[in-house]
Amino acid sequence: MGSTVTTTEPEKTPPASSRPGYGRLLRTRGAWTFLLPGFAARQPFAMLTISIVLLVQHTTGSYGAAGAVAAATGVSMALFAPYSGRLADRYGQRAVLVPGVLVHTVSGLSLTALALAHAPLWALFLAAVPTGASVPQVGPMVRARWGVRLQGSPLMSTAAAFESVTDELTFVFGPLLATALCTAVTPAAGLVTEGALTLVGGLLFAARKSTQPPVAGADGHARLRHASALRIPGVRVLIVTFLGIGSVFGGMQVSLAAFTESIGEPGLNGVLYGVFATGNMLSGIVCGAIAWKAAPRKRMVVGYTALALAASALWTAHSVPLLAALGLLVGMCIAPSLITGYTLVEALVPAGARTEAFTWLTGAVALGQAAAVTVSGQLEDRLWDGAGFLVPMAGTVLALVTLVALASRLVPPHRNHPVARGVGHRVPVTVD
Repeated sequence: MGSTVTTTEPEKTPPASSRPGYGRLLRTRGAWTFLLPGFAARQPFAMLTISIVLLVQHTTGSYGAAGAVAAATGVSMALFAPYSGRLADRYGQRAVLVPGVLVHTVSGLSLTALALAHAPLWALFLAAVPTGASVPQVGPMVRARWGVRLQGSPLMSTAAAFESVTDELTFVFGPLLATALCTAVTPAAGLVTEGALTLVGGLLFAARKSTQPPVAGADGHARLRHASALRIPGVRVLIVTFLGIGSVFGGMQVSLAAFTESIGEPGLNGVLYGVFATGNMLSGIVCGAIAWKAAPRKRMVVGYTALALAASALWTAHSVPLLAALGLLVGMCIAPSLITGYTLVEALVPAGARTEAFTWLTGAVALGQAAAVTVSGQLEDRLWDGAGFLVPMAGTVLALVTLVALASRLVPPHRNHPVARGVGHRVPVTVD
C-alpha cells in the first residue's frame, strides 16, 4: 500500500501545491544556473530604446528622429524575434544565442559610433535594423526552460508571475541605469553598457546547455515546420493585446523624457519610469502569490480594462507627483495582463512551439513600443509637452476592443478537464 502512495504522490502533491510559492519555485533544481545570467542578458530590452532615444536626441536635437531610429530597432526585433524562437525550438537555444549576441554587440557599437559622428539619418536606420534583429530573446528562452523543469506542476503559474516580476525588475534598473549613464557620463554610455551586458550575460546564459529545452528529433522537426504558434487563434488575440502593452512602454519612454526636459529636470526621467516599472513589479509579485479562482480569460478582460482606463488618464497629468502616481497605477495594471497572457500560452500552445509563441508576444510588445515611440516623438515635436501620452490611451483602448470581441478564442483546448485546486489558469496541456 505504501508503494502505491509513493508512485502517485509526485504527480499530485498534497495541499501545498494549491498555494505554490516563490520559495518552492526558486528551489527548483538548476534554476539559478539560468536565472542569474538570464537577468543580465535581459537588460537590452529595458535599456535599448531609452539609450537610443537619449543618444540620437542629443546628436540631432529631435525627439522625432530619435523615436524613428528607436522604432526601426523595435520593428526589426519584432519581425525577427518569432523566427529566432522557432530556430531555438528546432536547433537549441545555444545555437541561436551565441551568434546573436555577437551580432548585437557589434551592430549596437556601430550605431553608437555613427550617431556620435553625426551620420545622416539613413545611416542610423541601417545600423538600427541589425541591432534590433539580433536582440537576444532571453525572456522567452527562460520561460521555455521553466516549462521543461515544471511540466505539469502547479508552480507554472508562479513561474509566469516570477518571470513578469523579473522583466519589470529590469525595467526598474534598466532605464535608471541608462538615463544615469547618458546624462551623467556621456550620451553614448547607455548603448555601450547595454552591448557589454548583452555579450557577457548572453554568453553565460548560452553556456548553461544542460537546462535548455531538448531539441526535437527529425520527426519533431517535421511537425514544427507545419505547427507555427501563429496558427493558433488565441495566440493571435494575445499578440494584439501585447501590442497595446507595448504602446504603453513606448509612449511612456518618449513622453516622460520630453516632459522632464520641458521642466528642466531630465534626470527625473529614469526615476519616473522606475516608478512606473515598480508598480508593474509589485503587482506581479502579488499576482504570483494568489491562487486564482477566476478563469484566465475573465482575468485578462478585467485586467486589460483597468489598464486601458489608467492609461487613458496619463495625458491629463501636468505635475511630477500626479504623473508619478498615474505611472504607478498604470504599471500596476500591466503585470496582471502580462502574467495571464504568458500563462495562457502554456494552455494554448503545444510544448514544441512555446518558445516561438513567447517570442511572438515579446515581439508584439517590441512592435507596439516601436510604433508608440515613433508616434509619441512626432506628437511631442509638433504638439504640446505630454501629447505623446495620448498614444498609450489609443493603443490600449483599441487592443481592449479586440480582446473583448475575440475573447472566446482564449479558451484552451481540452476544456473537459476540471480546473485544479482553484488556480484559474492550470488547465492540463496535451499535444495530440
